[in-house]
Amino acid sequence: MTDALKRLSDEGVAIWLDDLSRQRITSGNLAELIDQQHVVGVTTNPSIFQKAISDGHGYDQQVADLAARKVTVEESIRMITTADVRDAADILRPVFDATGGQDGRVSIEVDPRLAHHTTPTIAEAKQLAWLVDRPNTLIKIPATKAGLPAITEVIGLGISVNVTLIFSLERYREVMDAYLAGLEKAKAAGLDLSLIRSVASFFVSRVDSEIDKRLEKIGTDEAKGLKGKAALANARLAYEAYEEVFSSERWAALDKAGANKQRPLWASTGVKDPAYKDTLYVDELVAPGTVNTMPEATLEATGDHGQITGDTVRGGYAAARADLAALAGLGVSYDEVVQLLEDEGVEKFEASWNDLLKSTEAELKRLAPSEG
Repeated sequence: MTDALKRLSDEGVAIWLDDLSRQRITSGNLAELIDQQHVVGVTTNPSIFQKAISDGHGYDQQVADLAARKVTVEESIRMITTADVRDAADILRPVFDATGGQDGRVSIEVDPRLAHHTTPTIAEAKQLAWLVDRPNTLIKIPATKAGLPAITEVIGLGISVNVTLIFSLERYREVMDAYLAGLEKAKAAGLDLSLIRSVASFFVSRVDSEIDKRLEKIGTDEAKGLKGKAALANARLAYEAYEEVFSSERWAALDKAGANKQRPLWASTGVKDPAYKDTLYVDELVAPGTVNTMPEATLEATGDHGQITGDTVRGGYAAARADLAALAGLGVSYDEVVQLLEDEGVEKFEASWNDLLKSTEAELKRLAPSEG
């Protein structure tokens, strides 16, 4: 192992793990990653839980107990997932305390089937915050049109939020606006703004996957020369937007009242194309005040051979704009791609949630006690 993870951390990038399972908790693996690999947070999503619950027998005892009580499938999922998040939050509590609440965070997502419904999303966020009952939890709300007012309302209640599934620069600005509006509501309600935290999860690799496919279809040398550039350009311009919003007069008033910046979080940072270096979306997105949430394979690759050479974001705004302009010149529609990715992102999480329902229902039946 190199000390690339330490260098990354020293550059102001918080290293979070994009995975959670009961096995990871009970085996001591999560504590080990915190202790040895500079991991200071955990993110989850429906796909991660679906995989965790389907693999092995780590959940058998709890599922058997739920089956004996005839708990519904949906409530069973809530009991199972919030138990994991609560335990992970307890393991990360020393990090939370040491960083004044900035890190040591564990994220849990609202039911993805609510992504296009504001009021149920707010209700679900409140319920999850109550169920987990740990100060170092982040409730994940998708950055759909319906999600934006939910973000404002939930932040306004003093609940910390991880905004997920952000693909476009325009939507990212709307997310930051929703966060600031939420802080203003919280301030008006007399809440302590210093206790409210948020990250904005800007997705990376999926942008290249979709745009590279289109460039391959175009097939010219110019098109092929742009492969692997869109995702980094998009993320770097997101950081530029972050710098702009969090140096505004509107922010200054909230800053004075003790508010915390909403950090950009680079999500989906495992490369999808084996032709690319496996640490591409770590090495090339180093900037202070960011989070990079990595699947374990990416975390290990970074520790082994990541090349952390300082800030790789702030000097690249002009080149990023040029890359996106070149894509537009080839007829690749940015707006169409980011909307497609948002729609697909919601659909994928819904599909994982439905798979989770099915597999949990099967486990409840398998482990149900015989009548008597």
